[in-house]
Amino acid sequence: FLPLGADLNTAVYRGLGADGARYFVKLRFGDFDPMSVALPKYLSERGVGEIIAPLATRAGKLWADLGAFRVIVYPFVEGDNAYARPLSDAQWVAFGAALRRIHAVTLPEALVQRLQMEHYDPQWRARVRASLRRAEAETFEEPVAAQLAAVVRDKRGAILDLVARTEALAARLQARPSVRVLCHADLHAGNLLIGADGALHIVDWDAPILAPKERDLMYAGGGQFGNVRGPAEEEALFYAGYGQVEIDLDALAYYRYERIVQDIAVECDQVLLTDAGGDDRPQALRWLLSNFAPGGALEIAHRQYESGKRHPRPGVRR
Repeated sequence: FLPLGADLNTAVYRGLGADGARYFVKLRFGDFDPMSVALPKYLSERGVGEIIAPLATRAGKLWADLGAFRVIVYPFVEGDNAYARPLSDAQWVAFGAALRRIHAVTLPEALVQRLQMEHYDPQWRARVRASLRRAEAETFEEPVAAQLAAVVRDKRGAILDLVARTEALAARLQARPSVRVLCHADLHAGNLLIGADGALHIVDWDAPILAPKERDLMYAGGGQFGNVRGPAEEEALFYAGYGQVEIDLDALAYYRYERIVQDIAVECDQVLLTDAGGDDRPQALRWLLSNFAPGGALEIAHRQYESGKRHPRPGVRR
């Protein structure tokens, strides 16, 4: 078993074949989107070398059924994620270049029809509001739940402001057309794997979506890679690889805010709705608090939002 990731419906393992070969094995419970394996396979076959393609079963499928679970098997790549092993200058540039190639991919209609489309869904905002009501109305005996509820009550004003800004930006974006590209949608440091040879791999395609490119671009400089580099340095290196592009400041602000909203909703659900989770519970509290830390994701998002208000034109050249 490998203690990786924050998805409660996914567990991962290092598997050993009878011939001594090692494999990365993912066990997925509940909802399963076949696009999470079909897309990496498609991208890998078209030369995007940063993608690790899943291995087919004897029947030619990209997953196997195991009761209520899906089993997906990949070649095992020895390495660390970008939290444990921060990206070098060259790896930041490679990350930008790889994402530009992914965004430029032309997908066959059969894949396009099966992909989620960006609709600026309000579900995460609704869940955050529900968590606020729960934290204010209920008493929690379990210590981590009591701590998290106290944090949510203390940050109530900041959280409601965050939700309001996200909603206003969503309404603005819904009212105008946009070009949608294939987006990974979860490009934080934990989903970049640095191999022992220094090669960069983009992993965990569980939530691909057709969305404005800013859905992925929000991560570079957005406080999602620890504090090794400042936002400006991350962006400079990333765009050296990605290249010049028009950035929609409203979309960039929306996705940075929406990411924090989603984090708050997930961590609150994990801690306030159940006493289960063991060591994951204090980690959930730490992750929630990190959003509000000085120089953290919320401060960065606010700074970029205010910059967009001062420069309200559709985009800026990166």
